[in-house]
Amino acid sequence: MRYILFFIFILPSICNAQHIKRVEPPHWYTGMANNNLQLMLYGQNIGKLLPQVMHKGIKIKDILPVPNRNYMILDLEISPDAEAKSFDILLRGRKGIVARQRYELRERRSKSNQRATFSSKDAIYLITPDRFANGDPENDEIKGMKEGLDRTNEGGRHGGDIQGIIDNLDYIKEMGFTAIWINPLTENDQSEWSYHGYATTDYYKVDRRYGSNEDYVRLAKLAKEKGLGIIMDQIANHCGHQHWWMKDPPTKDWFNYQGKEFTGTNHRKHSLLDPYVAPEDREIMTHGWFVKTMPDLNQRNSILSTYLIQNSIWWIEYADLYGIRQDTYSYPFKEFMTAWTCAIDTEYPGFNIVGEEWVDDPGVIAYWQRGKENPDGYTSCLKSIMDFPMNMVLADAINEPEVWGKGLIKLYEMIAKDYHYADPMELVIMADNHDMSRIYERLEGNFENFKIAMSYLLTMRGIPQIYYGTEILMEHPISDSHGQIRSDFPGGWKGDQINGFTNRGLNSDQKDAKGFLRTLLNWRKNSAAIHDGKLMHYEPQQGIYVYFRYSDTETVMVVINKNEEPLELDLSRFERFIPEPMMAKDIIRNTSTSMDNTTTLSLKQKGAY
Repeated sequence: MRYILFFIFILPSICNAQHIKRVEPPHWYTGMANNNLQLMLYGQNIGKLLPQVMHKGIKIKDILPVPNRNYMILDLEISPDAEAKSFDILLRGRKGIVARQRYELRERRSKSNQRATFSSKDAIYLITPDRFANGDPENDEIKGMKEGLDRTNEGGRHGGDIQGIIDNLDYIKEMGFTAIWINPLTENDQSEWSYHGYATTDYYKVDRRYGSNEDYVRLAKLAKEKGLGIIMDQIANHCGHQHWWMKDPPTKDWFNYQGKEFTGTNHRKHSLLDPYVAPEDREIMTHGWFVKTMPDLNQRNSILSTYLIQNSIWWIEYADLYGIRQDTYSYPFKEFMTAWTCAIDTEYPGFNIVGEEWVDDPGVIAYWQRGKENPDGYTSCLKSIMDFPMNMVLADAINEPEVWGKGLIKLYEMIAKDYHYADPMELVIMADNHDMSRIYERLEGNFENFKIAMSYLLTMRGIPQIYYGTEILMEHPISDSHGQIRSDFPGGWKGDQINGFTNRGLNSDQKDAKGFLRTLLNWRKNSAAIHDGKLMHYEPQQGIYVYFRYSDTETVMVVINKNEEPLELDLSRFERFIPEPMMAKDIIRNTSTSMDNTTTLSLKQKGAY
């Protein structure tokens, strides 16, 4: 007689695909200053299940209540001696284990929480990644993503990527830059205008049209080996309207004005400081959406607040960041911005963050800086902020005729307002960026005025930032077109007839501009007076503005001369810096000059000395 045996294997009821779709942060680290971790799990009805963490160094402190049962928010405590390893998170139902999620606790990069970061020793190169260089054409089109390649559309995707930046790290280094600020690389899976990066659809993922998370880490590693730090552009104020949260938010207050008609911000930054402000005006400034496609996040929600703080810390650790640039700094709930900056400073003391506050009033800018004593008692941990007030007078000061109240006196008076700031040396100064007309355009294509602007930017107090393409005098015919302001760097695409990297096809002024900037930037790398020195400036007279940067070991004299005709500058006015005859080196012209406070300095042509 034959017997047929049937073996039936009974497996636990585990179906990850059905239950756990997302876990954020995707991994975490041992040895952090804050030993708490908030874990967001997302999947159909997982909020009804019971979690169990299979790591003896981690315990569940709390399950944070959210009305949407598709979320589970775990508040975990990580023991200081917790082992770095992978482990399981189990979700149990009535009949046992319903889902199993593998999670990883990794070693922190360094046992010391001190981390190299940008400062006044640096010169920052700003890149819009979609428009810089296409290093990997294979990622130009990604199946399933909403927007594909269209170089004919100034608001479309042009194909620049992380590999393009990697391919040109030597170029950036040889120019003399020491840090790279890259406009956002995180996923922007929007239907249109997704290239700029400011409408995030996934806070933990690099957009696949730029590459992968691993590519970003590789970029940071290779850049660091060449003496270049990576500054990440982050956005805490808003996300993209096609972020996965929008279809299924965790709470009813995850977004400001959630479920209501679109209400835009009034952009009235002064309302946040105004002692007489109508509360309704202040609320619209903070709660209003930036634009219809960028939902305003409600950072007063404690779960969202922690999510955003952890996200920033995760990227610092994961990609070994050199700094963060925070977009639209004053728009979020301002108490959150203090919590965010202070949490990062606790984890990485001294780590530099620069905030964007686009106003022309130093009093408003200063309000957000660490160490500022504000009348309303508001405190901050933000070290650096962008010096838009200086930026807004720079072109006019150089372009305008030297008459009462115009010309160089505008720069002089703006610097004189540094008394507003807790630390003006930490300001990031710039001639332009990705949101405004390029400096060569604003200087009306005057090459000598361009060299004056760059000389000022690279010798003034603060941390200079230069936008990609400035070195080759990039222009744009329509002044308010962001797509043209962020145009493709020539030579970044196969088949480009002009190549800004190699100088092929550049005109004489463009080549001269590159050489001029390369000279100043590489000299600046080793100037103690520029890095940490003090500043003293003299009132502009007869179209000449003189200032000194000085330290114990070096003195730098900067002369900005707007006169078209040759002129003799009387040096007796500067006796405190030239007490006796001495030799000085002209950095730009590579010549030596004898200086004596009883003589004059011959200024043979308009420009900077």
